[in-house]
Amino acid sequence: MRKLKQIVILVAISLFCISCSRVPSTLDNPWKSLSLETDVTFADIAFTDNPDHGWLVGTKAALFETTDGGDHWEKRELDLGDEKVSFTGVSFNDEEGWITGKPAILLHTEDGGENWSRIPLSEKLPGAPDGVVALAPETAEMVTNLGAIYKTDNGGKTWNALVEGAVGVARNIERAPDGRYVAVSARGNFYSTWEPGQSEWTPHNRNSSRRLQAMGYSGEGGLWLLARGGQLQFTSPEDLEDWQEVVYPEPSTSWGLLDLAYRTPEELWVSGGSGNLLVSSDNGETWKKDRAIESVPSNLYKIVFVNAEKGFILGQEGVLLKYEPTQETA
Repeated sequence: MRKLKQIVILVAISLFCISCSRVPSTLDNPWKSLSLETDVTFADIAFTDNPDHGWLVGTKAALFETTDGGDHWEKRELDLGDEKVSFTGVSFNDEEGWITGKPAILLHTEDGGENWSRIPLSEKLPGAPDGVVALAPETAEMVTNLGAIYKTDNGGKTWNALVEGAVGVARNIERAPDGRYVAVSARGNFYSTWEPGQSEWTPHNRNSSRRLQAMGYSGEGGLWLLARGGQLQFTSPEDLEDWQEVVYPEPSTSWGLLDLAYRTPEELWVSGGSGNLLVSSDNGETWKKDRAIESVPSNLYKIVFVNAEKGFILGQEGVLLKYEPTQETA
């Protein structure tokens, strides 16, 4: 009887919270919910030069492969011995791919993932590999969770340090297509930027009392930030120090914003805890909520758009959302 009462209370609270939200709903839900048979939290996703062939990585050395564009995924096992590994990033250039992980692991493939080899890393590496970007044949850029940036142009045989000093433990680090980086400190109390040619990271104070959650670059080169309390802010591409007015995609909510991604230069999606997902088609001026996703039992940690027509949202407990727009939402 007590359990039944608890369920009723939870349902009532959920209905009350939904009724409090004044954000209009999307007319259609372009996201298909996939539930993989795993309990891991996904970290990154990437595709080879074949748009149907992709790889998905996450905690507990999770590695999944798709050959149909992301509709179905098969688990792949790697022999890593007794080492407990969490994969943090994956990237491909044609058939050549890279996977980063912690503690201090880097994997490389030249055949689309049919075979993976381990690249030796120095014991003096500052931090653990946090992400990787495949740039060209045998060329990749790797960043650690302390902000050390390295580049190889010989398939991982040697690496050149691009920055002399580390930034410190980072909550998240994002790279712009032009090679610039932005990193949020572990406690969210400041952020740092770096661009090619600089020897050190440049620290910046946060511009409000709210701690930072995540930051990144827009398609046009400006910065965006997510802060505690559901705050969102942008800069113009011309002045990365000039932060615009604070935006609240969904005011009066308690759930946090976890990631932001652009599908087009004007359309952006914001994900958060408890299956919350919002979209703006006018670069953050107005927002709509995809309430069909609220029933997904997962925090939505990362949004990745491979291109304007192919996107994924990575969650926990094996939850993965795939972007499948209807004619109305495309």
